[in-house]
Amino acid sequence: IVVTGSDDHLWKMWALPDGNIIMTGEGHTDWLSGCCFHPSGTQLVTSSGDTTVQIWDFSKRRCILTLEGHARTVWDCSWHSCGDFVASASMDNTSKIRDVNSERCRYTMCGHKDSVNSIEFLPFSNTVLTSSADKTLSLWDAR
Repeated sequence: IVVTGSDDHLWKMWALPDGNIIMTGEGHTDWLSGCCFHPSGTQLVTSSGDTTVQIWDFSKRRCILTLEGHARTVWDCSWHSCGDFVASASMDNTSKIRDVNSERCRYTMCGHKDSVNSIEFLPFSNTVLTSSADKTLSLWDAR
């Protein structure tokens, strides 16, 4: 299985190797920039040019949560290995850690001088890695 996101505002889940579409997600109002499977494989998080991050539940076949708060395009998103936190990286020069259970932003990480283009939790850790158009990488303690 592979998931793709595109300029048509949709994400699609494909079966491999036959290439059949298993599921499609419609809800963003601009192009999709990133997606990441929940550690359990039951959900997907997506990021978009519409400044939002959305969480999709495969069993419900719909978006179950839209996270707002970035001022510009969200370039990337990632799940923490515990499955309770989502990280996002934005063109607004910030990244955010959100608690999906409380639906709240736990941290907004400021420090990059240009767009934050990617974000990833280090496996089984509270450390977050970001990369930026300011030509730097940053490690953040998300505790």
